Amino acid sequence: MTSLTPPFTDETAPMKVQAAEDAWNTRDPHHVALAYTPDSAWRNRSEFVTGRDEITEFLTRKWSRELGYALRKELWAFTGDRIAVRFQYECHDASGQWWRSYGNELWEFDEHGLMRRREASINDLPIDEKDRRIFGPRPPEEHGRPFPLA
Repeated sequence: MTSLTPPFTDETAPMKVQAAEDAWNTRDPHHVALAYTPDSAWRNRSEFVTGRDEITEFLTRKWSRELGYALRKELWAFTGDRIAVRFQYECHDASGQWWRSYGNELWEFDEHGLMRRREASINDLPIDEKDRRIFGPRPPEEHGRPFPLA
C-alpha cells in the first residue's frame, strides 16, 4: 500500500486529497478528527480551532446545521509536507435553503501524515435545489476528475 505521508508525490498528493474528501463526506466528527494531530491548529472562516476535541466540537456544530452536506475537493498544488486544495460543498439549512460553498484550504502535515495545520477560506452562495450538482460522496469512477467551478 502507498504511504500517504510526506514528502508528497504526484501519486500520493491526489490520494491524500481524496482520502480527506471521503472522510469529510462521512460527516462523522470523531472519525474526521483522527486525521489531525492532537494539537492541530485550524482557521476556518473567522473561527480558530485547536486540537482534536475542538475539531470534533466544531464539526459536530457544522454538520448539525449544514444538512445534506456533500463535498468535492481538488488538488491545487503540493510540495514536501504541504497541500493546497480547492473545494465545493452543498448543503441545506433547517429552512430548506440550499447553499453551495466554495473555498481553498492550505494543509500542513507532520511526518506521520496527520494534518497539523489547516487554513480554510470559504464563500457561500444560495442556490435553488434544482441547481444542485453534488449528490452524496463522489463515486469511485469519478475520483481524480476535476470538478467544474460554476
